[in-house]
Amino acid sequence: MSEPYKIITVPAGVLKETASPVSRVDDTLRTQMDRMVETMYQANGIGLAANQVNILNRVFVMDLSARMNREEGEPVFMVNPEIIWRSEEPSVMDEGCLSIPEQFAEVERPKEVRVKYLDYDGNEQEEQFSDLASHCVQHEIDHLNGVLFIDYLSRLKRNMMIRKVQKITKNQPLL
Repeated sequence: MSEPYKIITVPAGVLKETASPVSRVDDTLRTQMDRMVETMYQANGIGLAANQVNILNRVFVMDLSARMNREEGEPVFMVNPEIIWRSEEPSVMDEGCLSIPEQFAEVERPKEVRVKYLDYDGNEQEEQFSDLASHCVQHEIDHLNGVLFIDYLSRLKRNMMIRKVQKITKNQPLL
């Protein structure tokens, strides 16, 4: 098991930055992805983007196994993900974020998306996602573009959530 990363919380500037494309998938990147999965599992999350661990490359991991009543351990690794198709049918779900702890809000997104990406071994993949998986993929790609789920909310709600997170994280020990 690798050492987990520290998860960055709002209002840290790195969460608003756009991540850079990855030129190749190598052992260094696989080590990063393995650590990201460990970090995500430790935090009981279903997705984690590189920005959230203070790395600005276009990588995210997700694992919906626990939400689908299956064992953990079916992670999806996406390098340079790109949405190539979105359904017109909308879907509204309650979203949360490891970088915005204990805060949730309804977000409307396309119900289905098709994504092109490189996998853990650097092979090009194309896959269609719907419902929760679609929301998760879009949420994580948003992170790589410097967009948070709270950016879809009113300024008042967004600022309230950020203040709550600052209060929560101020009382937590630093790692």
